[in-house]
Amino acid sequence: MEQPPGLVAQGEYGLVCKLHRSLYGLKQSPRAWFGKFSHVVQLFGLKQSEADHFVFYCHTSLGKCVYLMVYVDDIVITGNDCPTKRALIQSFSDQRSGIFEVFPWY
Repeated sequence: MEQPPGLVAQGEYGLVCKLHRSLYGLKQSPRAWFGKFSHVVQLFGLKQSEADHFVFYCHTSLGKCVYLMVYVDDIVITGNDCPTKRALIQSFSDQRSGIFEVFPWY
């Protein structure tokens, strides 16, 4: 993070302002959000894909699996492990959430 242009105080180059709350629209905000998000998802036992970092998955020895995909501000959760899916859906649901019914490429 750098000081805004014109805000460098005399003899205090390299210092930044400490914010009391986060600002919406910072360049770092998507990275910070995704860092928190991936930490919470991994607490559910999902692993982050090495091929695509926006895909998380969990396979159990009983043949159960859960996949979670993130695209911009949408989250798709699919799989056959219903308790894990329900817990994930409940933890990420809000008034704007809905059921993903149709794949657009079909």
